[in-house]
Order: sequence, then C-alpha cells, then structure tokens
Amino acid sequence: MTAGRSAAALLLSLALSACAGIIPQSPERSAPPPVSTPVDEQPLPPSPPPDYRYEPTTIPDLQHPAPAGENALGAGVRPGPAVASLSIDAVNAARALHAFRISCPSVINRGDRTGLTAPPDWVEACRAASRTEARDARRFFNAHFTAVEISDGAAFATGYYEPEIEASRTRRGDYRYPIYGVPADLITRELPRNASDLPPVYRLVDGDERPYFDREEIDGGALSGRGLEIAWASDPVALFFFHVQGGGLLRLPDGSAMRLGYAGNNGYSYTSIGALMRERGLLEPGQTTAQGIQQWLRDHPDEAREIMQANRRYIFYAQSSAPAPSGSMGRYVTAHATVAADPAFVPLGAPIFLDVAHDIADGLWVAQDTGGAIQGSNRFDTFWGAGEEAHRIAGGMASRGRALILIPNVSAERLRRDR
Repeated sequence: MTAGRSAAALLLSLALSACAGIIPQSPERSAPPPVSTPVDEQPLPPSPPPDYRYEPTTIPDLQHPAPAGENALGAGVRPGPAVASLSIDAVNAARALHAFRISCPSVINRGDRTGLTAPPDWVEACRAASRTEARDARRFFNAHFTAVEISDGAAFATGYYEPEIEASRTRRGDYRYPIYGVPADLITRELPRNASDLPPVYRLVDGDERPYFDREEIDGGALSGRGLEIAWASDPVALFFFHVQGGGLLRLPDGSAMRLGYAGNNGYSYTSIGALMRERGLLEPGQTTAQGIQQWLRDHPDEAREIMQANRRYIFYAQSSAPAPSGSMGRYVTAHATVAADPAFVPLGAPIFLDVAHDIADGLWVAQDTGGAIQGSNRFDTFWGAGEEAHRIAGGMASRGRALILIPNVSAERLRRDR
C-alpha cells in the first residue's frame, strides 16, 4: 500500500505506508491466487455498506495541523477547468467511483490538514455516490466536484503494486531470509509534522532512548531468536522490494498464498538505492526501472547486500485475512484507481485528475494512501494492483505532468468566499 508507496523509474521512492493495526492471523489459503489479468480488469475490492453519517472521530495522525505554508492552502489554490471538460473515460470513472465509495466512511469522519475541505463537505457527494451506477460515474464527478490546482500544478507520479514473493512458514533449504512481525520493544510516538527532532520510533536501553535497529543490524541478526518470524523468503532481493512496497502476497511451497500487510517500521527515512546506484555509475541506460535494478542486484550479489543496507528503513508485517490490500486510511485500495499522496496537500479520499507523460496514468484517481517518500504538493504514487502487468507498469512509472484536486462544490464555494 505504497503505499500510499514506490518501485518507479525514479528508483523506488515509495516506502508504502498502510494500515498500522495488527491484523488477526488466518489460514494459509485465505489470500487469493496471483492476479494475471490486465489492471483495468482486476476484481474490485469490497465496498462498505452505504451508511454515510457524519460522526467525527479522532484520528491521531491528522490531529496535528500543518504549519502555515506547509499545506495546500498555504501553497496556493487556483481554480481549475470544469470537471466536465477533463478527459475521463468511462472505465476509469467507474473504478474511481468505486474507490471513492470505499473511502467515504473515513473521509466524512476525519480531519483535513490541507485547509481545503471540512468533513461535512463530503456527506452529500458520498450519499450520491452510494446511489450512482457505474455507467453514470462521469456524470457523478461532474455534478459534485470542482477542480482546483495546488501551487503551480506541476505533478510527479511514480507507481506501486502488490508484489508476490516465494516464501515458507518455516526456515528450510533456500528459505532463510526472515520476514518479521512488529518487535515488542519497538516504541512509536505521535509527532507533529516537522515539529520535533525526536525520533518517531525508538527502543529503551536501561531507561535511555536509543534509535531502533537499522536494516544492517537486523540483517545481522539483531532480532533473531525472538520468535518474530512470520515466514522466510528465498530471495533477498525480492524481499527487499517487498519491503519497498510495504506488503503483498507470499506464495508458499504448497501453492497456497498468504497476504501480509504493513504493521510498522523502524523509524528511519527511506533511501532510494536506485539513486545511490545511479550516483555510483552502476546503472546503464534503461536499467533505472525496478526490474533493471533488481537484475543488477542479482547479477552482483557481493555488492547487493551493502547497497540494500544503505536503505536503513525496515518494514514489519502482520498476516491479513483481507480480500484486498489496504492503504493508510485503513480502506481497501483499487488497482488503477488508488493513489498515494501527502495528506497536507491532498484531502485523503479526494479524487485526483492526472495528465502526465505516461498516458496510461492519465485520468481520475482517488487519494487513499500515503507514503514515506510521497511528500509535498502534487507528488503522487499510483497503485496498479497485482500481477506481472502491474509490476511492469509500476516499475517504469516516473512521470511528470499536471494535477488537479477535485473537492466538493461546497468546499470550493467556501474558498471563493474566503478569497
């Protein structure tokens, strides 16, 4: 669930953030088989019941207001073109409508750090979405939303997907690279955005706060012997990219599958190993995709370990019985419809229109996820689902262009009045 992030041509800039709760264990066969269908034909995840009451709740990660100038309102908001004038095809609109419905129970009951909307603004659109047929999706977005441009509208989009790797529940043979659950001594604290030098994640040693173990220390056995192993992978390169994506499917030796969801991280910022490899002159032209980087690492095993450990960030997992992966809203994400964004610049749950150099990413998306590397205005990470086509598209997605945020009409009218 990138998150939100990603294995893109700008070298995997998403460390996908996703639902942080521990998910109950389930049988090995609970996860679906690998998806090999085209991204626009992948099954839609389940949608919640159409009960869109406004009942504000406290979501800690959004209670810290963004500092002045560090949100969408501070970056500048300009009117965009009429939604009806945007190039949105019927299939794209229908998938975006489905993703929007999934987000509605959250978007109407959580804070918005952007300064663009308030939770009650979304109620009318959510109620209308519950009554709208897929064939009328374009008409729905035209009727209920107004397009605005944040800052200069210049966008950069990467891609992520749900990976699948070979693994075993027990250590045996080539299956010797552990996949860990959350350690008991990992302590996380909520911090305002850019408001403290304190690490968000730490451990206590004789009463003193210490940074948590980094990737090199964990690879060296810092967590061994604690019983944290959920499974064991057979390929360290595949496991590293599994960490970059934040979760995915494990294909077990008997052919069954297990879905793992993001459950936490060790508190270090994400480091793009692709950028590091490019700086060292290790990548030839055409190798700067996720697939190209993975091939180089496999071709150079002696150097691969040191390069991967340069990304000190480490992801911990929980087994999931869910029928689809979730984003940081705690809601299911939808292939070719979900996008990760910075919640200080895009209201989570808002539709996004992209017009970028990679035409396959043009059209309507819904902000349902976030990512450690997805920061600032008009920075997005597009989700492509599972399977080889999703891997190929996400791995090559690093595209510049324009972005528009679609906000409820009532929100746009209030912004006009305030100006």
